[in-house]
Amino acid sequence: MSTVSLFGMGLLLLASPAFAHHPTGGEIPSTVFEGFWSGLAHPVIGLDHFAFIVAVGLLATIQRAWGWVLPVVFVAGTLGGTGLHLGRVDLPGLELVISLSVLTFGLILALGRGVSGITMVPWVRSLTITVLGAIAGLFHGYAYGEAVIGAEMTPILAYLAGFALVQLGIAIATLTLARRWCSAPEAAELPLRFAGFTLLGIGATFLSSAVLG
Repeated sequence: MSTVSLFGMGLLLLASPAFAHHPTGGEIPSTVFEGFWSGLAHPVIGLDHFAFIVAVGLLATIQRAWGWVLPVVFVAGTLGGTGLHLGRVDLPGLELVISLSVLTFGLILALGRGVSGITMVPWVRSLTITVLGAIAGLFHGYAYGEAVIGAEMTPILAYLAGFALVQLGIAIATLTLARRWCSAPEAAELPLRFAGFTLLGIGATFLSSAVLG
């Protein structure tokens, strides 16, 4: 079994329906260190967020010409989403959209060649996935923003830097490792599909939690 598949199984075993993630115990960051640490931890301790970042990296492996664009656009979207939250702009259906984003990217990966090369022109497929990543980023970032409501500007900026760096690092590391382990397209097909089904399971778990309360 490939390393990608084993990693996907680990994600599924860790799945738990929770959307409130507070690495500082719910306290508002008051220093640069607290803001940066909270930013680093938020995308990692929330499995819904972490799973989606991994999905972004995995999907980037099949975006040959656009590989680095998807992670960057997603991270930019999360920064924008936090800005919307700090600006008191309301985004409805937050938990539903976050869980659906994991489920949708899992589905795209699980379908394999059904999406990645037969019915869609490659650049149209890449643009569609990138736009979906940007939209999802707004909602994931909006959720991150809850942790710094009421904080001073300095810890807020440190928080933004922290979660931007850790998300970009995870996505790029996933992209790099997946391409190294599955260098040939035919070798990548099965592991990426397996990872997609795993992400589908995680997304479905969080979606059921959001719907059922």
